[in-house]
Amino acid sequence: MSKLVAPHGGKGLVCCLLEGAELEAEVKKAEGLKKLDISARAKGDLIMMGIGGFSPLNGFMGKEDWKNVCESFTLADGTFWPVPVTLDASKAEADAIAVGEEIALVRDGIVFATMKVEEKFEMTEADKKWECEKVFKGEGEESADDVFWKIALEDHPGVKMVMAQKEVNLAGPVKVLSEGEYPAEYEGVYLRPAEVRAMFEERGWSEVAALQLRNPMHRSHEFLAKIAIEVCDGVLIHSLIGNLKPGDIPADVRVKAIDTLVEHYFVKDNVIQAGYPLDMRYAGPREGLLHATFRQNYGVNNMLIGRDHAGVGDFYGLFEAQEIFDRIPTPADEGKALLCKPMKIDWTFYCYKCDGMASLRTCPHTKEDRVILSGTKLRKALSEGAEIPDHFGRDEVLVILREYYEGLTEKVEVKMQGAASGDSM
Repeated sequence: MSKLVAPHGGKGLVCCLLEGAELEAEVKKAEGLKKLDISARAKGDLIMMGIGGFSPLNGFMGKEDWKNVCESFTLADGTFWPVPVTLDASKAEADAIAVGEEIALVRDGIVFATMKVEEKFEMTEADKKWECEKVFKGEGEESADDVFWKIALEDHPGVKMVMAQKEVNLAGPVKVLSEGEYPAEYEGVYLRPAEVRAMFEERGWSEVAALQLRNPMHRSHEFLAKIAIEVCDGVLIHSLIGNLKPGDIPADVRVKAIDTLVEHYFVKDNVIQAGYPLDMRYAGPREGLLHATFRQNYGVNNMLIGRDHAGVGDFYGLFEAQEIFDRIPTPADEGKALLCKPMKIDWTFYCYKCDGMASLRTCPHTKEDRVILSGTKLRKALSEGAEIPDHFGRDEVLVILREYYEGLTEKVEVKMQGAASGDSM
């Protein structure tokens, strides 16, 4: 009997990825189906459905699920789910597909899945705007509708992605045929939920925390991971290896940096590094909930949530991604509830007077005594060739990151916001 938290949804790991003879037959069938080109985001969603990372989802959401998720954080059947997982198509593409028809879903010439189209529903500009307001808009006064929309269309990558979607959503179950480039490019790092669970079981872990990463791992991330190791059996350092926005550091560089950090500064038996194939949605607090939801499928029951988790710019309050966990519905059926709980950590930094890593809960000193740590601040300094303050990152990691930036032929401007600069402290 496993001691790990059960997969989300009460149905075990729901894996849509075909293998063996079943895969061969479906690949052959897909050759004769109508083809629909899909976005990078949809590709990542498909792979997660394939490997069980999005359990209990077995396809793209219909209108009722989409509306419920946006409005109430649950699927139509009452299962907790925090963000829409939808597939868009143009009106012309949708008109050419009949309800009940099977189609092939293609990205960059690769057939990633087949799908039985059970529903088509229009997404007007008003519908997209409503989704954005529900999913991406924060809770504070600064997020009032007029202020939000004044800057969101220019500066919020998640909003821009949704507003750029085509006119119709297609819904229905999928059969996943490919994991794309991830198994080969990230061998040993790209791991399916069942594989990660087996590693936890082998080590005898039952209390497991996950550290979400999309930036290089600096001292604050290291500190968060070590806090989790102190109170849990182990920590999963889980990096996004899908697409990011311009200016973010690519996954292969981040993976190399984490490997180096684990090699020199962690007890290896207490840490597992892995990667997952999603694109960032930049949904702030809602994305923090998504991170906890799919981590439960990996066997994780504690999600590290620090300052401005999954945030972008100044759209969200510093600890809004922690606070949202206190407002989500709790279905009576435990299988439908979110069982992965937040491990809420205050703002962390290096303090010269404390002579070590600390947080606002433990350090009595002033802002001037602290080295404010953030991925954005680190990327900006590296991109400009600026000096990195002492205690910001480990020397071995900074060597890797400097090599990456020195090899760039085009520089991308990194915008500094209040949360990243420390102005909000």
